[in-house]
Amino acid sequence: MAGRRRLGLRAELLLALLPTATVLLVLALVEALSSQRLLFASLASSAFLIYRDPENEVNNVRTLLIAQVGSACIGLACYLMLGPGYLSGGVALVASIAMMIVLDAMHPPGVSTALSFGLRSGDASNLALFCMAVTITAALVLMQRVALWMMRRMARHKE
Repeated sequence: MAGRRRLGLRAELLLALLPTATVLLVLALVEALSSQRLLFASLASSAFLIYRDPENEVNNVRTLLIAQVGSACIGLACYLMLGPGYLSGGVALVASIAMMIVLDAMHPPGVSTALSFGLRSGDASNLALFCMAVTITAALVLMQRVALWMMRRMARHKE
């Protein structure tokens, strides 16, 4: 199985710096505005996937936004219609997977988002906060692509 081409240790650490900083920024934002920390755990997975393979279709801005925001909306709607619990979480999980397939926007951490909102969230303000956090994470995609472009450019100049 062919994996991604590894960069040097320094380049790998620089590439990991942006997702780490982004997740820490999101956590600070959540801490300042809400106490629903678990609702945002799937964004840490998104950030790691973006670091691991920023050019993969799973990690582009369109896919990230559709999967994460759509799943959050589905999870919240299931919670509001069905109440908290496994039924709400299960319906949210199935509906979010179906949405990602139909819209060709597969981003696996979105499934966790649907579960989190379906099981725990009843406050619509959490959805707005989550959308802000997803936007920050989407900016990470763009920053990672710029960082890769700069590293490739520097590597070509060294040759």
